[in-house]
Amino acid sequence: MSSVLSRVWRARGSISSPSPSPSSTTTETLVVYLSRALSTSSVNSGIEEVKAGASSSSSSSSLSLNKSLLLRRDPKGRNVQWVFLGCPGVGKGTYASRLSNMLGIPHIATGDLVRDELASSGPLASQLSEIVSQGKLVSDEIIIDLLSKRLEAGDAKGESGFILDGFPRTIRQAEILEGVTNIDLVINLKLREEVLLAKCLGRRICSECGKNYNIACIDIKGENGNPGMYMAPLPPPPHCVSKLITRSDDTEEVVKERLRIYNEMSRPVEDFYRSRGKLLEFNLPGGIPESWPKLLQALNLEDHEDKQTAAA
Repeated sequence: MSSVLSRVWRARGSISSPSPSPSSTTTETLVVYLSRALSTSSVNSGIEEVKAGASSSSSSSSLSLNKSLLLRRDPKGRNVQWVFLGCPGVGKGTYASRLSNMLGIPHIATGDLVRDELASSGPLASQLSEIVSQGKLVSDEIIIDLLSKRLEAGDAKGESGFILDGFPRTIRQAEILEGVTNIDLVINLKLREEVLLAKCLGRRICSECGKNYNIACIDIKGENGNPGMYMAPLPPPPHCVSKLITRSDDTEEVVKERLRIYNEMSRPVEDFYRSRGKLLEFNLPGGIPESWPKLLQALNLEDHEDKQTAAA
């Protein structure tokens, strides 16, 4: 793992020039700040409050956070902290999950956190159901509450580093995240809109095991100088076929609305990270077989398990 991570940091150096932020912190600090950020009068005042608290000797908790910050300021002393951006249905979860398994760091998808809350009998379930069914963005307050709880649970288990998927989605969320920790790299996955629509409409979930599949066969011929694209279906195993369900928000009307909202609110987040030299643009050339090795190449990584499988 150490050799893999050393390659990650070399790759980061070639993509992102800024030095580590003095506000780089542990997951503990991130949890504390996220849970408090939205109760302050503004995002900026909340950021300054945390920075001041980390250097203050007025309480034992502040001293504890400051000590953690000093111990973890060197990026070599922690696992990577990455963000995946991209339109709904582009495949953020698929590739973030693969990298999570490969690097041994948690993949935290806010979409999964929302769906878990929807499936629960918690107080937010009915409110979230209405928001999601209309294809709207969940509010900052709700997302940060869910994310804080997830990070707190991970911190208790000793998790280090993360790959965030679905957060930040707005400039405000990006500013909050920037104020408390140093994101090393932001991977922006891109696909044509007609492909995104077909992928979303073809998604299926096994109601028993919860795994995702896709029945769409996307075959776009190249024309007018644009390359073609082929994405084979991802069919379920026989024991899942009869248990497939469609997500309630995977209708053409809702998907188009989600894409519209993404373009309006989340595209500026790409510019936010691009201006900081942290954005890696990656155009998916096809399905997983074509895209995965090229993504690893862009990240200067090697998948030893894939090599071993190929050699077997």
